[in-house]
Amino acid sequence: MTVSKLVTSYSIYRTAAGFGVLAASESGLVDHRLPFGTSTVEEARAWAAECYPFATGESALTRTGVKLLEAYFAGEPVSFDLPLDLGGFTSFQKEVYHRVFGIGYGKVMSYGEVAAACGSPKGARAIGGAMARNRLPVIIPCHRVLAGNGQLTGFTAPGGVASKKDLLVMEGADFNARGALKPLFSGRL
Repeated sequence: MTVSKLVTSYSIYRTAAGFGVLAASESGLVDHRLPFGTSTVEEARAWAAECYPFATGESALTRTGVKLLEAYFAGEPVSFDLPLDLGGFTSFQKEVYHRVFGIGYGKVMSYGEVAAACGSPKGARAIGGAMARNRLPVIIPCHRVLAGNGQLTGFTAPGGVASKKDLLVMEGADFNARGALKPLFSGRL
């Protein structure tokens, strides 16, 4: 089943970067569109209406989720301890998301470190593939997964790698002139 058919509710939120959309199914949060590149609430509503045609409005879960997202984008460390709907993902992807969900605010891990934590020490590319399919960026903080040398790579959410960097800087990261994370920030788990 596609995400659009799973979504029963969504909420729109506003940040300095634009308007984001958080969607839920009957089982939990299922999709999150980051606010980067969506400059009006009308644009966010049109995108949500097209992507979630079966949604009937907001829910308590999406309202709670957007309050946390608004706090996060205001620079507050928050914990997204909310039910997630990871239906349609493989058991490996779910394990990856579970590990990445545990990377705390202001911390990072490399793709290789996540792979090793998942019992696949040579599976860094597979971790990258799972991150590219993450439907809940920030909530499952794939922006906190970097190349082993600290370089920012692959971020399929709106804004790409620039958005990934913005999120990390908001969390306190510092980058060198080549765009790699400075070692002082290394807070790997």
